[in-house]
Amino acid sequence: MLGQIAVIVSVTFLVMVTPGPDMVLVLRNTLLAGRRAGFRTALGILMGNLVHITYWLLGIGWLISRSIVAFNGLRFAAAGYLIYLGIASCRSRRSVPGATASPRWRLQNWFAQGLINNVLNPKGTLFYLGVFTVVIAPGTSASAMVVLVASMLLVSAAFWLLFVCTLDRPAVRTLFERSGTLVDRLCGGLLILLGVRVAVAK
Repeated sequence: MLGQIAVIVSVTFLVMVTPGPDMVLVLRNTLLAGRRAGFRTALGILMGNLVHITYWLLGIGWLISRSIVAFNGLRFAAAGYLIYLGIASCRSRRSVPGATASPRWRLQNWFAQGLINNVLNPKGTLFYLGVFTVVIAPGTSASAMVVLVASMLLVSAAFWLLFVCTLDRPAVRTLFERSGTLVDRLCGGLLILLGVRVAVAK
C-alpha cells in the first residue's frame, strides 16, 4: 500500500509541475483577477479531476481510450475551448492595473473555466489510464482505492494552493502588473498554441 501511495504521489507531482493547459489557465486568471479567481479556477480543475476519476472507476474511461471517434471528439472539443480562451485573453483589456474586484458571475465563471478545461483535456483520460493500470489491480479494495485517490487529490490541491499564493504575492504581482497587457497576450498565445497542439496531436 505504501508503495502504491508513493507511485501515486510521485507521478501526480511530476504531472503537476509540467506546464500544461491547466497551469496556464490558473496563471492567467490569478494575474487577471487575483487570488480568489485563481483558487476558483483551481477548484474547478480539481472537480474535473474527480470527473476523470469517477468515469475511470466506472470503466467509461477505458472505452473512450479504445474508441478513436470518442477520443478525437474529446480532443477537438478541448482544442477549440483552449483556442477560445486564448483569443479571449489576447483581446482582454485591463481598465485598472492590478484590479482584483470582479462581479459574482465572473467569479463563478473562473470555476467553470477550470472545470471545462480539465474535463475536456484528453490527456486526463490517458493519465488516469496509466496511473490506475499501474497501482490498481482487480483485487484492490474499495478502501485502498479511496486512499489512493485522496492522496492524488491532496497532492494536486497542495500544488495549486502554493502556486496561486506565490503568484498573488505583492512582489510577484507587481512584477507581472507592470506588463499586464503583455502577460495577457503571452498567456493567450500559450493557450492558443496548446489548443493547436492538442488538435494536431496523434
